[in-house]
Amino acid sequence: MAIIQCRKVSKSFGAKVALDRVDLDFQEGKVTGLLGPNGAG
Repeated sequence: MAIIQCRKVSKSFGAKVALDRVDLDFQEGKVTGLLGPNGAG
């Protein structure tokens, strides 16, 4: 069961889109990270 849910999250920096309508579920007791294509996160 997710303790936090995010739906259709979008974020851009100028013309650069970082997130485009992303759905995320965060589970209790779990560590969650986001990594980009170059391994940055």
